Amino acid sequence: MVPWLMVSAIQVVELSVSSVVHMFYGLYIFSSAVAGDLTQSLSESIFKPKSTIEVKQIDQEKTTDVNDLPPIVLVHGIFGFGKGRLGGLSYFAGAEKKDERVLVPDLGSLTSVHDRARELFYYLKGGLVDYGEEHSKACGHSQFGRFYEKGEYQEWDEDHPIHFVGHSAGAQVVRVLQQMLADKMFEGYENTNENWVLSLTSLSGALNGTTRTYIDGIQPEDGKSLKPISLLQICKLGVIMYDWIDIPWLKSYYNFGFDHFNMSRKKTGVRGLVDLLLGNAGPFAACGDWILPDLSIQGSMTLNASLQTFPNTFYFSYATKRTTKPLGMMTVPSGVMGIHPLLFIRVLQMSQWQFPRDIPLPYKGYRDEDWQDNDGALNTISMTHPRIPVEHSSLILRSDSDCLPLQPGIWYYKIVEADHIMFIINRERAGVEFDLIYDSIFERCRKHVFRKAPQTLPNEAQHQERGGQEE
Repeated sequence: MVPWLMVSAIQVVELSVSSVVHMFYGLYIFSSAVAGDLTQSLSESIFKPKSTIEVKQIDQEKTTDVNDLPPIVLVHGIFGFGKGRLGGLSYFAGAEKKDERVLVPDLGSLTSVHDRARELFYYLKGGLVDYGEEHSKACGHSQFGRFYEKGEYQEWDEDHPIHFVGHSAGAQVVRVLQQMLADKMFEGYENTNENWVLSLTSLSGALNGTTRTYIDGIQPEDGKSLKPISLLQICKLGVIMYDWIDIPWLKSYYNFGFDHFNMSRKKTGVRGLVDLLLGNAGPFAACGDWILPDLSIQGSMTLNASLQTFPNTFYFSYATKRTTKPLGMMTVPSGVMGIHPLLFIRVLQMSQWQFPRDIPLPYKGYRDEDWQDNDGALNTISMTHPRIPVEHSSLILRSDSDCLPLQPGIWYYKIVEADHIMFIINRERAGVEFDLIYDSIFERCRKHVFRKAPQTLPNEAQHQERGGQEE
């Protein structure tokens, strides 16, 4: 009796501390964005330049060259946001400024991988987001969502493919989207295929799920339902109330992406709120149409069972790790200073977590020791390449030059000493490594990944032209 009470007390304390830390970190990000916007507005009002009429000469050749480049699309992960949310804050810490043809879509921050993949398609092609009739009925939400009057890359097709870079769950979103393109699952677009995706770079990508979901509140028995008392239950309560209260200016600033579930008080009333809280309706109902079930090992296996690695697409992965095993003994966090305070305890928890032995293991051959290395949110084994239920072709790299010339249809992966949020939000934390990672990604997309002929950047084209004239 006494040991049980001690364990319960420790769990309550851990839950309380974890909830407070996450809440304050979320408030910190939100307040930082608001403060940044206010500072910028104030600065512009005080130091507003005199309005002048300026006629600019448009360099047509440069414009054409930029538009001819395949766009690089940066896809955010869980709790993430795209361009236009949280004021001027950048989820990718300004990495989008490193190239002249980068798009940063704003997708649902907690919506399922399926729903986000559908949103990403219409963000690029334009039109009314169609989540699919069968899926929408099964999950109890509207079939249609946001309307994109003008797609960001309407010419997207096999002859105009795209480079995708996905952080965390964003990598799995792109994989699902590519499979949907291959299976021609978008009504009115019968010509889609897998070759619309030129390359996929996974940055700390959730390719095989994470044991973090079980620690935070997903039941390991099914990888889907929630434990009665857990961090995710608190998160669920907060999300439901945020969407139910439905303050327009606040949701325009940050949105979890559940508008197609119609959880607003204006549509459901108090009775609807009760159903949402009890789990009788909404994304947290039995269907589990939100991101966390997709990130459990079982949920990822279900997704991966239908996802292919395609022969004409280039695949790259940066797997992050913040653990070490001194003298080959117990796995522990690799230092203190290099790990974000939000993630230090998480790194320790994940390195010690064990799958309950009184229930079936998630897959044949599962071993706890394989899943101990982690970055505080995802297990390193999960981030290298798709490996469950079927292992895909892969090659580990020591340096980026090891893979040249590149071959499509292979997952090239590299293990990086970093935590899960090292390369997002706060650029200063990653320092020089931030530039090294993103520069290598963008350089590879522009110089080494192509099907017909290598694309030339506009400034390089002009430099080559001037060089030819001087000769």
